[in-house]
Amino acid sequence: MLQIDRLPAEVKRPSYDRSKLKTRMVHIGFGAFHRAHQAMCSDRLAEEQGSDWGYCEVNLMNSTGLITALRQQDLLYTLTELADGSQQTRVIGVITSALKGDKDGIEAVINAMSQPDIAIVSMTVTEKGYCHLPASGNLNSDHPDIVHDLQNPQAPRTVPGVILAAIRRRRELGLPPFTVMSCDNMPENGHVTRNVVTQLAERQDPALAEYIQQHITFPSTMVDRIVPAMTDTALAALHKRLGCEDPVAIEAEPFFQWVIEDNFVNGRPAWEKAGAELVSDVLPYEEMKLRMLNGSHSFLAYLGFLAGYEYISDCVADPHFRAAARSLMIDEQAPTLRTQGVDLNAYADSLIARYENRAIKHRTGQIATDGTQKLPQRLLDSLRWHLQRGSRCDLLLLGVAGWMRYVGGVDEQGQPIEIRDPMQKKLAECVAASEEGEARVRALLALREVFGDDLLQNDDVVARLTAWYQQLTSQGARATVHQCLNRG
Repeated sequence: MLQIDRLPAEVKRPSYDRSKLKTRMVHIGFGAFHRAHQAMCSDRLAEEQGSDWGYCEVNLMNSTGLITALRQQDLLYTLTELADGSQQTRVIGVITSALKGDKDGIEAVINAMSQPDIAIVSMTVTEKGYCHLPASGNLNSDHPDIVHDLQNPQAPRTVPGVILAAIRRRRELGLPPFTVMSCDNMPENGHVTRNVVTQLAERQDPALAEYIQQHITFPSTMVDRIVPAMTDTALAALHKRLGCEDPVAIEAEPFFQWVIEDNFVNGRPAWEKAGAELVSDVLPYEEMKLRMLNGSHSFLAYLGFLAGYEYISDCVADPHFRAAARSLMIDEQAPTLRTQGVDLNAYADSLIARYENRAIKHRTGQIATDGTQKLPQRLLDSLRWHLQRGSRCDLLLLGVAGWMRYVGGVDEQGQPIEIRDPMQKKLAECVAASEEGEARVRALLALREVFGDDLLQNDDVVARLTAWYQQLTSQGARATVHQCLNRG
């Protein structure tokens, strides 16, 4: 476990009085990204500005041992920022309590969210945690856990259900409302969160839904930092350097960005004093990041994995993959954006430079997870933009074809691929029931939750996706990326 008194002198410790922190925020999803991003920003604010805003951290169902380990080391953990040739480690001390829904009970979580001082409930639960339909942003009322929550509103399983139960409890107790803030990579993530919580409320208690519409705010956010999953090798190296173990430790790149819609109903930390940007409209920033960064990340993840590249830095070391990623950003994603006053060429160059950071071991297989939840905002929205205008979008199509080839479950060396996706069962059924080529493309496009109805009905899209898919199966990802890059 982490032992502050055994850490090397160069490791930065909290200089603020942790006993003066107040539990004013509950965060659901104590994962890698939150530890390296929002918690870091709040810790920096406490360190530099004397903020007393502390976090209650929550993992809900099927949680790992992170919360247990965090409790065992006085709610502290280390964050290391890695660049080529340098590393800086600091101890994060802004956490005041932590709960595991599957061990402490959902009632304990709802009770924590119902304390009078709680002003913000935030979350990083990945796209699948919202139980929504990615193609529309609405509540997936057929989701088995949503069906459960409709029947058991006092004992929910889902994030929307738990938030709704806490809102109901606070209303009954006469407590002020809190702000609900998504920090996940989704377009208009605040709007999606409002949708799923309000639509669930409408099915449980219409009066509660009306209360939410009038009193609860759901600010959107844009978050950006490359945070690879910790591996046993990384943890062992950190242990050697720190002189003690830290199972909650996380590593990240130095770059950090957090753009927040300034729409809070019951106060907020002054995050803008610790590097965040508070704005009136997040959407232009969201779209830029989701399409240029996340879209190129997914492109590199699927095609790079198929090509045998383990890390994103390996992908961009290949000149064809590097050029394809930049062309995707500038030629096919940038024209779709509403961002004004931003040098998108410089932004693309900065992203490539970040991808080159070999100190950040960001696995293609990690980025490739949950593709059914990511494709709509990362690639499909831009694809539809080009289809409406008849403009070129070969790289977007190749990225989608790469995903289709990837979820086939076998790589170019004939080895099995572990598909981690909330729709894994449906994907496996599609693959088993279809042959390679057009039949496979049509079977996957028929997943309405992901692709809607329009793409399957577009014969040109089907033909072009099929051509790229067949080229991937016959020639491999490296040759196909090269040829796509040199078309036209």
